[in-house]
Amino acid sequence: MSGIYREVLGSAFDRLRPELRDYFSLPVGAVGTGTGTFARAGCPRPALRPLMRAVPLRGAFFGDYGEQVPFSIENRAHRDAAGRPALTAVRTFRFPSATRIFEDTTTLVAPGRLQDALGTGRRLVTGLALSPRADGALVMDSFGAALHLGPVRVPLPGPVGASARVVQWWDAASGRFRISAEVRQRQLGTVFVYDGAFDYAVG
Repeated sequence: MSGIYREVLGSAFDRLRPELRDYFSLPVGAVGTGTGTFARAGCPRPALRPLMRAVPLRGAFFGDYGEQVPFSIENRAHRDAAGRPALTAVRTFRFPSATRIFEDTTTLVAPGRLQDALGTGRRLVTGLALSPRADGALVMDSFGAALHLGPVRVPLPGPVGASARVVQWWDAASGRFRISAEVRQRQLGTVFVYDGAFDYAVG
């Protein structure tokens, strides 16, 4: 297995920049780590921060917000309990007043189909669509959000759910990876962001 992203994109995977192809080719059993700084991270709207703090997802969204926030990321490729290839990413945000974790696990649930589960309990799940951009960046869009409450799956209708877009690319000028993420809710607008640059290595 050469990585779940290559499995889903097929020949389109080769349209990514070489650095991104390496990043997204983590085989089962491998670990990649990185460190960097987010120019901005968290909930950008003060009025919404109490609401974000109340979201009952441990290891996912939070109400903090800051600029020039140091962070680290650990990507671990593994197999889930059903034997399916998966990638768990743990991002650690180091705000001046607190350290926050944002974790998600992306799983190849069927040929050509990715599912992303957020938080340490993996209760909020979405589909994940991948699109290589003309400049070699990778765009990742969530869709079809649902809550897993024990054995029950509860789809979140459009007016209630939120969607996320993550763009990752290689900045040749700085020799670093860049990433930009935005979570939008239909009624509330942008509720969560992170945007920054980082160094990364496998092993």
